Amino acid sequence: MNIHTPVSRPRLVGKGYTVPFILITSLFFLWGFARSVLDILNKHFQDVLDISRTESSMVQFSVYAAYCLTAIPAGLVIARWGYRRGIVLGLALFAIGAFAFVPGEMIAQGRLLPDAGLHPFWIFLGALFVLGCGLAFLETAANPYSASLGDKASAASRLNLSQSFNGLGCTVGPMIGGYMVFGDHPSLSMPYCLMGGMVVIVALLFLRVQLPELKDASLTSDAIPEADSTLFSVWRRKAFVLGITALLCYEISEISINSLFVNYMTDVHAFDKLDAARLLSMGGLLIFMLARVAGSMVMSRMRAERYLLCCAVGTVAASTGVMADIGSILGLPMLSIACLLAIYAFEAIMFPTIFAICLRGFGAAATKRASAFMMMTPIGGAIGTFLMAYCSDHSGSMSTAFIVPLLGYVVVLCYSIFVGRKEKA
Repeated sequence: MNIHTPVSRPRLVGKGYTVPFILITSLFFLWGFARSVLDILNKHFQDVLDISRTESSMVQFSVYAAYCLTAIPAGLVIARWGYRRGIVLGLALFAIGAFAFVPGEMIAQGRLLPDAGLHPFWIFLGALFVLGCGLAFLETAANPYSASLGDKASAASRLNLSQSFNGLGCTVGPMIGGYMVFGDHPSLSMPYCLMGGMVVIVALLFLRVQLPELKDASLTSDAIPEADSTLFSVWRRKAFVLGITALLCYEISEISINSLFVNYMTDVHAFDKLDAARLLSMGGLLIFMLARVAGSMVMSRMRAERYLLCCAVGTVAASTGVMADIGSILGLPMLSIACLLAIYAFEAIMFPTIFAICLRGFGAAATKRASAFMMMTPIGGAIGTFLMAYCSDHSGSMSTAFIVPLLGYVVVLCYSIFVGRKEKA
């Protein structure tokens, strides 16, 4: 007689880790909101300060250069002092950068230091740099912590669930920010004051809660020996090198599209700026959030590597459609917009999935070091935005500029093929 014992799926969140998971997941919303508000600043600064798309790309450069410069120090602080202190420090920097928009706007309006000769654009860039330093601390801590709160087999699904709240923040950000910046009573500092207030409340909450420091056993049983504790030891793994390259190229693609979404919709499809911001929020980023929730559920039943491959094929196809302006070729302008929105659906699971795959095989200390290096990859957003803006400025076509994100997604496709074959082997 054959007795079939049902195979139990691993818990999404490890026993005893529910409260830490909820607290950590709240951070994903905060930085999603902050990063998405950036996507409406480019067009605003172009119009108000009379600068080019290429010059306005300094908005993304300020934030993501901060990621690149701060990620390693953040990893060292977290390794030395723990997740909770690293998160509180990140929240403090976040709040300082957000509230700095108030004096920046007053200087821009001539109500503060009118004779100092300060250019308001540089004040805002400085505030964004400090804010970006805070975001680097938060992401360096929260991504590996969320991935580690349970069985390693459910890490990708768990991190995608946390990142879904990042998608919620991304959806709300342009909607609220667009109304405040482009509405009847425009104010650049208001969305940042709102963010600063939320961050202070969350920081006070984290000061009162003790987060458990994770042990190696909660991560993986085949971890790198912790005796090999040099900063660059994680680079000895080929899989990690390929994974961080894929993450960099993903950031180039995802952030550059978000940053110039409003430009694309106003220039190519004659949208109003506020309507374009609304479409970014309630179209692209809402699809992005829902796709992450769906992806988390799918990957509880399907291997993460296989789902990543399917999504990579989708992003390459959709971005090709936008670059070729397939809608104009076929006489269906909405088809190009549909391809643009499809990119958001296919790319949604890429960052958390690649991140979780990269962390496989690392112990607790190595996980913190690997995470620090991976959180340098948002600098790709500054690179991608600059290249895409430069391409559009010199070609005169926003559609042609989509060659930049297309190439990034091609790299992710190659990586997904690699990890898929490795898993089969």
